[in-house]
Amino acid sequence: MSAVLPPAQGGEVLDTVAVAQADLKSGGGFWQDVFRRLRRNPAAWVGLVIVLLFLLVAALAPLLAPYPERALPGTEHITPTTIPGIGEVDGFPLGLDRFGGDVLSKLIWGAQASLLVGVVSTALGLVGGMLLGLIAGTFGGWVDTLIMRIVDIILSVPNLLLAVSIAAILGQTPSAVMIAIGASQVPIFARLLRASMLQQRSAEYVLSAQTLGLGRGRITMSHVLPNAIGPVIVQGTLTLATAVIDAAALSFLGLGGGRPETAEWGRMLTYAQAELAIAPQLAFLPGICIAVTALGFTLFGEALREAMDPRTRAR
Repeated sequence: MSAVLPPAQGGEVLDTVAVAQADLKSGGGFWQDVFRRLRRNPAAWVGLVIVLLFLLVAALAPLLAPYPERALPGTEHITPTTIPGIGEVDGFPLGLDRFGGDVLSKLIWGAQASLLVGVVSTALGLVGGMLLGLIAGTFGGWVDTLIMRIVDIILSVPNLLLAVSIAAILGQTPSAVMIAIGASQVPIFARLLRASMLQQRSAEYVLSAQTLGLGRGRITMSHVLPNAIGPVIVQGTLTLATAVIDAAALSFLGLGGGRPETAEWGRMLTYAQAELAIAPQLAFLPGICIAVTALGFTLFGEALREAMDPRTRAR
């Protein structure tokens, strides 16, 4: 038997309404709750600071770099057996490379190159993956099956191997690297958006919209897609870290094109191999830049995922 509660008094009703209104004001909706959780997460702050620093250095490279991208101002200091290191030559605080380029300038210009490749390749993968996932999640049936089987075939190939194969076919150019990395990311976004849309399709608001006679396209674009795109945004943030690493890997393998003195972190690692015995900093410095940048995107992406995850938000 269930107990019957006595009716609430007028004052109690007013207090309850006031508390509810205060909760709504403090809550402010889903995205405000996400931002509030991010502000309380130390890892999110660390990742955000690294990402913002990386973006500022890349955007202000023409102002911050002491020398132009392909300048070789220190050729007279280079000998077959010696390469000036950190603080050994005035005007070059991080030393010189084998070609006489300023290492500090090349690291700064390399941030701009890595940002361009990471953002463009992730955008290509995001758009392509969302298009496939949207079609599969909207129509279902044999269309969904066909797209997902193609995605499964692509996912059966290791991500970096697929990117290397595409870049080798398209040619040794920065554009080929962007397309190769973006194409390797398409299946990830496609599967994620499709799964999120299938989860949203069984929600009560979708059934209500169908009862009102709304068409499939309107329900998908106005209701399902806006509620299903959150995990895709999080994955895009995490994928930026992978894109920076993959871009460096493809350049390290010689698939990025460009001249030897071109400033790019992966290419700097390539030409530092032969100089490890006399100038190990030429490999350590760009390697640290790659690792720290990837760490920043990963920390912020993981914090964003936790803030948007309903299982952690309910705690």
